[in-house]
Amino acid sequence: MDLVTQVLMEWLQQHLWPLTRVSSMLMSMALFSGTLVNSRIKVLLSLAITFAISPALPDVNPGVEMFTVGGMLVTAQQIVIGVALGLLSLLFLQTFVLGGQIIAMQIGLGFASMVDPTNGQQVPVIAQFFLMLASLIFLALDGHLLMIQMVVASFDSVPVAMTGLNADAFRMIADWGSSMFSAALTAMLSGIIALLLINLSFGVMTRAAPQLNIFAIGFPITMVSGLIVLWLTLGGFIFHFENQWQEAVSVMCTVIGSRC
Repeated sequence: MDLVTQVLMEWLQQHLWPLTRVSSMLMSMALFSGTLVNSRIKVLLSLAITFAISPALPDVNPGVEMFTVGGMLVTAQQIVIGVALGLLSLLFLQTFVLGGQIIAMQIGLGFASMVDPTNGQQVPVIAQFFLMLASLIFLALDGHLLMIQMVVASFDSVPVAMTGLNADAFRMIADWGSSMFSAALTAMLSGIIALLLINLSFGVMTRAAPQLNIFAIGFPITMVSGLIVLWLTLGGFIFHFENQWQEAVSVMCTVIGSRC
């Protein structure tokens, strides 16, 4: 291998493997993983972020050539690490989508759905409202910048090599995904209890006055009461967001083995 080829290969190793990890994180990250952001924009962002952080990254020297079987294994490890970080942020936002679906079913607006622009799936309008609110808070708190900081820190704790995340990291990601359901229920618990009491009062009214047509007045009262309860409990949304975000950051730091 002559000098020019060797220098070129070193330059490619220093930039292409970090680009693989960064682009994998962006492709699976919250707000950027769906169709809402154009693929060309994602590629340009990946290139810009990679070249911006490359001077601060440690030397990339996995001990294998890039265009070999070992190099392909290293590339696969970078994809897994990037997808793991992006998936954690995506699961974080999906917690509030699930909470919105739960409260929508309780109110009776589960049928009122629209297409989620991030993934193309039908979700209730209230779930879409919670997703938009959580996304705005995520951007306002510089969550996207924190994700870039996480992927930069991962190069120190999990360097570019043939070995990547361990089994404990994958187990923690699975546990985080399962905790999404309990977190969504906790965030919507006050609204669920209030609506349960309203439905209980309808049961008492029907028992006291059998001639009352509960089906005629039950749905509009439940819907209006549910929207009022939703408005009253909206002040605690930021509290649940902060708690869930702090836990998500802690899980990310543990997965990549970094101190935060």
